[in-house]
Amino acid sequence: MAAGSSAVWAAQHHACSDGGRFHHPSPSHSHHRPRPRSRSPRGGVAPPSRGSLAAAAPAVAVRTASEEAVYEVVMRQAALVEAAGTTAAPHRRQQPRWAEEEEEEGVVGWGLLGDAYDRCGEVCAEYAKTFYLGTQLMTPERRKAVWAIYVWCRRTDELVDGPNASYITPTALDRWEKRLEDLFEGRPYDMYDAALSDTVSKFPVDIQPFKDMIEGMRLDLWKSRYRTFDELYLYCYYVAGTVGLMTVPVMGIAPDSKASTESVYNAALALGIANQLTNILRDVGEDARRGRIYLPLDELAQAGLTEEDIFRGKVTDKWRRFMKGQIQRARLFFDEAEKGVAHLDSASRWPVLASLWLYRQILDAIEANDYNNFTKRAYVGKAKKLLSLPVAYARAAVAS
Repeated sequence: MAAGSSAVWAAQHHACSDGGRFHHPSPSHSHHRPRPRSRSPRGGVAPPSRGSLAAAAPAVAVRTASEEAVYEVVMRQAALVEAAGTTAAPHRRQQPRWAEEEEEEGVVGWGLLGDAYDRCGEVCAEYAKTFYLGTQLMTPERRKAVWAIYVWCRRTDELVDGPNASYITPTALDRWEKRLEDLFEGRPYDMYDAALSDTVSKFPVDIQPFKDMIEGMRLDLWKSRYRTFDELYLYCYYVAGTVGLMTVPVMGIAPDSKASTESVYNAALALGIANQLTNILRDVGEDARRGRIYLPLDELAQAGLTEEDIFRGKVTDKWRRFMKGQIQRARLFFDEAEKGVAHLDSASRWPVLASLWLYRQILDAIEANDYNNFTKRAYVGKAKKLLSLPVAYARAAVAS
């Protein structure tokens, strides 16, 4: 279960009592006191240790261990945007080396840069049709940049979820991370990399969320159980929450927004987490057939359920009660994300809001299937999708 269809973008203004720092909106699970976090050897956020999950405390007063880990990355991205001196307009930090060389020869942008962005757009149009349609409202520069980021996320996801996933090793992911570092330094390997290399030279995008997504792919190579929601939250950040941190610098914050940069980037996590939780709840049966359980084991136990109940795949009253709580938590994340659409640049609101509404309806479909996510796949029909688009457009147009 990696990024895949979770690559949907949003931001919100989350005004918490501790200066906008994000907390799990949760109806039931306990919150834990954070401990100092360490970095993993490969540069990702180190997974929480057992000892870091300590005594429970009020939800609004503290951050969990995983929230503490993610907070450092949020602050780094927010600082980068503030240092750039703008939250609404693209800039160029440093032109990629290959572009400088080609300009000296009279060829603009490697001679193929326009084609590279076009190819990224084609991939986005094929695999994220609704979002691609919404990007047509963006400025050309932002539109192309979002396509480039989408393609990199999809290629990263395909490493562990694609047709060649069985051949992927930790060493292969190390090479992919080195390739990422090279393109951030202006040394792309192919045309898709060239598009992203150009994008990160124009917008204040930090490399850490990209590295953290790769860290999520590493988890998928060996980890198939999550003891607590705190562990699961960190995984959801790796494979989906990172996307918000990558793309908000491109989408831009509304010039008249009163939200702090930090709070906007904290809020950008909400939709990514919501989408990944929705993926997990939709794909319980599919994941179980692969020997994977992406549900918090402690919460399963509290509901009187076991791993064998998941593999057996029978819908019971216990399962329905458990799923109601899980769906409620995902909806709380969606609610938090929706509040922030007005803080995005006006041209970026519609694709974000449309994607949010459509993905949230998957939870409705799970309920309509009587919580049978073992053998029935919840999806949103074309008619509902078509009805949602103009409504989302109207809402985005009047957002303030």
